[in-house]
Order: sequence, then C-alpha cells, then structure tokens
Amino acid sequence: MWWVYALLSALFAALTAIFAKVGVANINSNLATGIRTIVILIMIWLIVFSRGETKGIHTLSWQNIVFLVISGVATGLSWIFYFKALQLGDVTQVAMLDRLSIVLTILLAAIFLGETITLRTAIAAVLIVAGTLLLVMK
Repeated sequence: MWWVYALLSALFAALTAIFAKVGVANINSNLATGIRTIVILIMIWLIVFSRGETKGIHTLSWQNIVFLVISGVATGLSWIFYFKALQLGDVTQVAMLDRLSIVLTILLAAIFLGETITLRTAIAAVLIVAGTLLLVMK
C-alpha cells in the first residue's frame, strides 16, 4: 500500500509545482510560502482533530519532538528556496533539480540510517543525476 501513497505524493507534488508557479507570480516568494504554510497548518490539524489522532501526543518522546522540529525546519527551508526558485526559473527545471533530493536522500540514508545502496539503487541515482543534467543544461 505504501506505493499508492508514494504515487499520490508524486501527483500532488507535481500539482504543487504548477499551482505554485502561478501563485508566486508578482508577489514575494516568502509571502507565498507563508500563505501556503497557513493552509497546510489548518488542513492537517483539521484532519488530526477530525480523526481523533491527538491522543498520540502524550506518547511523544524527546527524540520524536527534536527530530520532528528539525524536520520541520528543513521542510520550511526547502519550501522557501523552492518557491524562490519557482519564481525565478522554469517550473520543469526547478522541479527536476528539486528531485535531486532523491539522490541526496539515498546517500544520507546510507550514511545516517545504515541503509544499503544496492546496484539497482545506484544505477537509478546515476540516471536521475544524468537526466537532471540533461534537462537543466542549455
């Protein structure tokens, strides 16, 4: 079932890029990111409350909290730079460069989480890098 969620994530990430490119036209990219963040904040808390999922808040460890905060900071920085890049560049090139995060994730998962990089994963990462270079080079 994880792959269905991953495909839905990819679909909505693609839609995000298209809608955001139009949304950042003629406004400050940080303002656009702020508006987007408020929408996400309201949306996710409505889901959490409507599904009764606040019960789990008491089971959070300090490790959970620290790493979720760090993840939130990383997400915020990613969005800030992504929106600025969208404002200045073509959505196709920005989205492709942004997807280099896949290659970085593979490397960081191996370094910090001890995940194995298989030959198949390595080839896929090389192809992603090659495709990105092909697309962004003029």
